[in-house]
Amino acid sequence: MAPPTTPQTMKERILETADKLFYLQGIRAIGVDTIAAEIGISKRTLYNHFPSKDALIAAYLERRFVQPRASDMPPAEQILATFDSLERRFAAKDFRGCPFVNAVAELGPQDRAVKKIAVAFKESRRVWFRERLDELGVANADALATQLVLLVDGAIAQDLVRDDPAMARAAKEAATVLLRNAGVDVGDGGDGTVKQVKRHKRAPQ
Repeated sequence: MAPPTTPQTMKERILETADKLFYLQGIRAIGVDTIAAEIGISKRTLYNHFPSKDALIAAYLERRFVQPRASDMPPAEQILATFDSLERRFAAKDFRGCPFVNAVAELGPQDRAVKKIAVAFKESRRVWFRERLDELGVANADALATQLVLLVDGAIAQDLVRDDPAMARAAKEAATVLLRNAGVDVGDGGDGTVKQVKRHKRAPQ
């Protein structure tokens, strides 16, 4: 028998509602009145948990700041699986792009708190790629990690414009080329899956 679910606290309800509305409709378009009305509470109750809309925006972005799950897959497979995950996300009806890019675009670079969170998120993803590349022994892993995150962000932008999940597959093909050029064995049989990964020693510095 499954254990009973823990009831949401009011703070969790507010944050979950704000997350949905901010992401789907835009941060500027949604006021605290709308969020409170959606839940059926007063603005005063909302402000008891989040003292300002800015505080709620920061909490929303921090909620979206989720680290990738640990995996037993070989590093190259993990890297390429990122683009498979993107394709699945692109196909979802509620996909509206990267919430961190959206927030900076909406609120502008002068909102330093939002930009700080967005930069931290993007850097965490770049570091994740670099760590996988380090495991593969790739020389100049830092630069290649930057190129991979550019492919991710480019695929997201293209999908938003074209509404075409195949943009993730195109980005995956480009990532495969980059990995091969870096000396990683990502030989496949035409289905895009990694068959083997060989470690390579770093080039002398």
